[in-house]
Amino acid sequence: MGAMDELITPTVVAQLRAALIATGTSAGFPTLAAAETGVQGARLRQRVDLVRDALLSDAPAGFSAAERLVVDVMDEPAFAGWMIWPVTEFVAFRALESGSAADFDDAMALLARLTVELTGGFAIRDLLIARPERALEIMGSWTGHENEHVRRLATEGSRAYLPWAKRVPWLLAHPQGTQRIVDATYRDPSEYVRRSTANHLNDLSRVDPEIVTEIAAGWAAAPDANTPWVLRHGLRTLIKQANPAALTLVGFTGTALRVTRPRIATTEVPWGGALTFDAVVINDAETDATVAIDYTVGFQRSNGSISEKTFKLGSRQIAAGDSAIVTKTHSFRLIATRTYYAGQHHITVQANGVLSPRTEFVLKHLDPADPFDPRSRS
Repeated sequence: MGAMDELITPTVVAQLRAALIATGTSAGFPTLAAAETGVQGARLRQRVDLVRDALLSDAPAGFSAAERLVVDVMDEPAFAGWMIWPVTEFVAFRALESGSAADFDDAMALLARLTVELTGGFAIRDLLIARPERALEIMGSWTGHENEHVRRLATEGSRAYLPWAKRVPWLLAHPQGTQRIVDATYRDPSEYVRRSTANHLNDLSRVDPEIVTEIAAGWAAAPDANTPWVLRHGLRTLIKQANPAALTLVGFTGTALRVTRPRIATTEVPWGGALTFDAVVINDAETDATVAIDYTVGFQRSNGSISEKTFKLGSRQIAAGDSAIVTKTHSFRLIATRTYYAGQHHITVQANGVLSPRTEFVLKHLDPADPFDPRSRS
């Protein structure tokens, strides 16, 4: 089990049950009690679903009863943290089960209240799937809310590719459908909200780059002090792809760039070690260039294929006819968020999307008998 799976433990489920009983409801929540042991060994999404389903089984039927229960439990001090996630899913389910337009709107309002304590961003996806235009109309009104968590629910909950969340087909088919939300929040006073807005724009770049650059151009025409950062972060995928409009919007120039093949200190990287490389970026133009420089590592996968990931190297001003040397050390230190596989890898460097030739190297195997080799452990 991963660390994220342990966000909802038997103890958390027991605390949720105790908080619900403390509201004075007549329900004893026996199914929720059984879920205390049921969540053990399950993945996080399975745990959320198990607790949600237990609530659906134990709580009184109907959205109004669900709403009263949730409003009451929100006054309990113990109702906090990750136990709120399955409760938000419970709220969305009851509203959609009702089929009432009024219950739908009330569920949206209740998720906005709950998101202040954790997030309603996952549960709101079901409401978006069911009635996308009505949900987005309500979420658009949240962009002026006094609480930054509610404003962020508008931007984060409506992202095209929100991590961990269900896909909303309507959002992919209508990439302009959330423009009102992002236009209202790119200058938000909260960095927390602005970052979400930028991530939202970056998601849209995978759906329709032209719409994204049009939106970004509007922001560039009416900026505040934070807008340059929001544009760079929101356009980061298009910048890596050397999209001309995106590069121009963030101030990168240079129409005649070359990048030499990366030079590496060694063709064999030890397990847990690092690769040091350098490359030369050359500006063959007769004008100065402002250059975004990235590098891409082709990682070996378990099935023998290669999966590429691009990392930022920074930016450089390169005079006409001049060049710049870039150097970087990429660590292969073992971390929880990436699994490495020994074998053939490669690296490339790019400047405003112009790619260098590829340089290959090998991530070496450890001795299987080495007691510090994680592969040798049972």
